[in-house]
Amino acid sequence: MCLVASLFLVSGCMMVSGSQIESMFGSATGNNSAVSSNNAMYSDAVSISKEEYNEYQRLKKFTDLADLYDLSETMFYKEPDTELMLDYAAKGLMAGLDDPYSFYYTSEEFEKMLEDDTGEYVGIGVSILSNNTTGLCIISRVFKGSPAETAGVQRGDILYRVEDDLYVTPENINEAVSIMRGQEGTSVNVTFLRDDEEITFSIKREKVTINYVESTILEDAIGYIALYEFAGEVELQFEKELNELIAKGARGIIIDLRDNGGGWVSQAQYIADLFMDKGEICHLVYRNGEQEVYETHNGKTDVKLVLLVNEMSASSSEILAGALRECADAAVVGVKTFGKGIVQSVLPIGEKGAGFQITIAEYFSPKGNKVHGVGITPDREVEQPEEELVNYSFADTEHDTQLRTALEVMRDKLQ
Repeated sequence: MCLVASLFLVSGCMMVSGSQIESMFGSATGNNSAVSSNNAMYSDAVSISKEEYNEYQRLKKFTDLADLYDLSETMFYKEPDTELMLDYAAKGLMAGLDDPYSFYYTSEEFEKMLEDDTGEYVGIGVSILSNNTTGLCIISRVFKGSPAETAGVQRGDILYRVEDDLYVTPENINEAVSIMRGQEGTSVNVTFLRDDEEITFSIKREKVTINYVESTILEDAIGYIALYEFAGEVELQFEKELNELIAKGARGIIIDLRDNGGGWVSQAQYIADLFMDKGEICHLVYRNGEQEVYETHNGKTDVKLVLLVNEMSASSSEILAGALRECADAAVVGVKTFGKGIVQSVLPIGEKGAGFQITIAEYFSPKGNKVHGVGITPDREVEQPEEELVNYSFADTEHDTQLRTALEVMRDKLQ
């Protein structure tokens, strides 16, 4: 059965000429010869398994990509940006995993990601939530002391336009963010929608320091810590705020994880360790079935706990919430969490500063409960009224129904 030129099917194995396959599996020698040497047509043929042949055919697609690159470079009607072509080839390769959490970073994107994790960058100082359903990008937080706060940007403002011509959508939000960042001391025009009115600010780009944690005493014996993201040195900041609240007499702590999309698992592990005896906070299950257990080690702080969560609490937030509920008697208040029960590795690649992120495992709570696609259902479910979704501020017990409910639950625990 002739397949292609000198490719033949023989007893479940493929026959490929040695000159074709040499670069893939080495040259044909001695015992590898599958036919009689008196047949010159097959004198340099080797036998390979069907699996090896399939691998050869699969990897041949990379040769096809190289051909496509060469043809595009010579045939395109104008000079192509070959670096951009290669970046998109890498992005496409990762997109083939069909996983929204696995992707390729260009060198510029990787540098920006690492910069973001330090908690310092040059820009205007806002956090943005994009909603693919509504098509809106909403300001979820204005950082303390930032240019945006000075200009008058408010939580709940809709990011509408950047400069004169970029109307912001979830699809181009990264481009909008790139424009709002830039050289320190320069200005950018940003237009927001507030109560259906357009408001444009000329905002000077300055160095912004992100506050990942805020805390206060809400009332006697009850402290409140808003934990916005697992990044930077948030675990050390959290520990400092916790110790200060306890020094002020707090016997109960409300940890607010609403809108916290996660971050580094090690930081969730560190924070869980502040409240748990030695034990598991979660375990990872890899594709081959192997498991890895994340544990706490250092004992615990003797306080009552209530956790606030919502539909945007994800990943490391869910790891922390699951561990503290199952192992530290924490009560969970709010609405069901996002349900991101998988973890990623972030690694550099190549010699030009690029990187990639790839999902490596699914995690489960200490008691083996599944999180991915399921989320964590609170012990006390309470929806945030629509009019309060973007109108409450930090520790705003007057306009924050979920926080008031958390206070009620904490009072009961302290009785």
